[in-house]
Amino acid sequence: MDVTKYNFYEELESILEAIEGSTFLSIDGEFTGLDAEGSCHIAPFDTPPERYSKMKNGSTDFLLLQFGLCAFKVDEEKHLYEAKPYNFYLFPSQSHRNAPDKRFMCQSSSIDFLVSHGFDFNKVFREGIPYLTSQQEHEMKSFLEQKHSEQNNQSFTVMEVPENQREFLEGICEKINTFMEEDDAEPLEIKDCNGLQRKLIYQTVEEKYPLARLETRTGEKKERYLILHGAKDAEELAKIDRERQAQQMMELDIQVGFTKVIQAITKSEKLVVGHNMILDILHCMSHFYGPLPNDLEDFKSITSTVFPKLIDTKLMANTPPLKEFIELSSLGEMHQTLQSKPFNPVIIKVAPGFEKYSEEASSLHEAGFDAFMTGSCFATMCKFLGDCQKPVTDFLLPSSPVIKAFVNKLYLMRIADIQYVTLDGPDLEVNRDHVFHVTFPKEWRASDLYTLFEPYGNIQISWLSNISAYVGLHNKKNSKIAFEVLSKENHSFQVTSYAFHHRNKTLKLSTAGKRQHSEEFDPLPNKMTRNIPVPNAEGAFESPVKKTVTEMSKPGKIQPEDKTGKKLFDESTDW
Repeated sequence: MDVTKYNFYEELESILEAIEGSTFLSIDGEFTGLDAEGSCHIAPFDTPPERYSKMKNGSTDFLLLQFGLCAFKVDEEKHLYEAKPYNFYLFPSQSHRNAPDKRFMCQSSSIDFLVSHGFDFNKVFREGIPYLTSQQEHEMKSFLEQKHSEQNNQSFTVMEVPENQREFLEGICEKINTFMEEDDAEPLEIKDCNGLQRKLIYQTVEEKYPLARLETRTGEKKERYLILHGAKDAEELAKIDRERQAQQMMELDIQVGFTKVIQAITKSEKLVVGHNMILDILHCMSHFYGPLPNDLEDFKSITSTVFPKLIDTKLMANTPPLKEFIELSSLGEMHQTLQSKPFNPVIIKVAPGFEKYSEEASSLHEAGFDAFMTGSCFATMCKFLGDCQKPVTDFLLPSSPVIKAFVNKLYLMRIADIQYVTLDGPDLEVNRDHVFHVTFPKEWRASDLYTLFEPYGNIQISWLSNISAYVGLHNKKNSKIAFEVLSKENHSFQVTSYAFHHRNKTLKLSTAGKRQHSEEFDPLPNKMTRNIPVPNAEGAFESPVKKTVTEMSKPGKIQPEDKTGKKLFDESTDW
């Protein structure tokens, strides 16, 4: 089901009921870009804090265009699920005068990818549901409450009426006089006036018409005009003030928009499933909660309050026993693999009114459909894991202890020894004594590094710049002798341990009070490939886990802080 700002509030109650009544939820997002800094900055020897920092800084300035949500409800007797997939179009338009004027980035390859899959950008910009972060909602609500409490104490800086505006103002006063004399008249609209004229009208009404109230409204074409309300006595005037205040609060509620769905997910404490979902979560937190913290542990803490139970199907697919049967774990290919032996797909019945999606009718890269597919894959993987139990569990539910082993672990791409980040505990600690930091002349190429380490076996290179790299030995038993020999050789290169280099880098960054992705500033030349696997040979390193072409080109899945513009001239909300 497509949901836009035109049917959002019509469908909201049923959406909230679907969330509350679900067994689990699945999500997906479509974005204006994946990575502001280039995908090569993700490296196989990143630590979880380093990877978080890179992804935070490199992705969250993009805009969330579509949010897919699918509510799955189990029928234990029939061993099937009923699915209700929603495809939300989102755009942070200014439905409220004080809402942030959001800036965002676009990545041309991602936009081109979406266009090639029939993405309707006009629908996003014209019909997208607005949203606010929880922090913005709180600030705007506090502002309105303060404004309402000071309503009767407002004062204007009276300006002299310019000569060329006196005739205009006299005409407005004649209209107001006529309006105030009428009984039960509809509010008076005053159109076709600029900001200066609106200010003059406001100060005139303030001075001459104590039983009148003005408010500024915005038309469909963003033109501003005035509405004049008239009262017969103080009691009626107080009623007008209360109605205006209620209207302003309702406008704020409309601006909160899609954030209500995220708040409902939080309140429900339901299990939320995604595929390769760390970017989805980063964007969800930055768009609907607030600016992402710099520290990974702080991010874990706040994320656990918003999404207390998360499961990443990408991690499940790359963990035994599923890993033994799922060769390719991009969403589309994984879904196809799960349709055949040894897997037995779970029956998914699409609820009435949601017939747009079915597993036979593909709408890949539409967020609602991808969320639907992700949940379907999860259900089938649960069933497979149940079949692997002794005794067999015929229909394994998401609440099973077997599945709980995957909860709150988000998959990390291309890190061989740390497969996931743990949201509700410490991350894995690994030994990297077989990894070295090497500096060398800028003329060196990969072949020079292979030659240097040739006596010690196959290697994996992770370029940091054109003068440095991490080099990992496949044969870890040779680590000690390699370090003893290479660290003492007096050549044009320098070899230090990974631990020593990483400790010094962390200390420098801590002292500087900021993070950076590497200590060198020389850009990588085009002739270098940052992460080079060893040639295909017995005992060689496995290549870093790669997304397929489809998965890599898919727009990002959730800005250090919202970058809202400030106008050169802010017109008062009252004139």
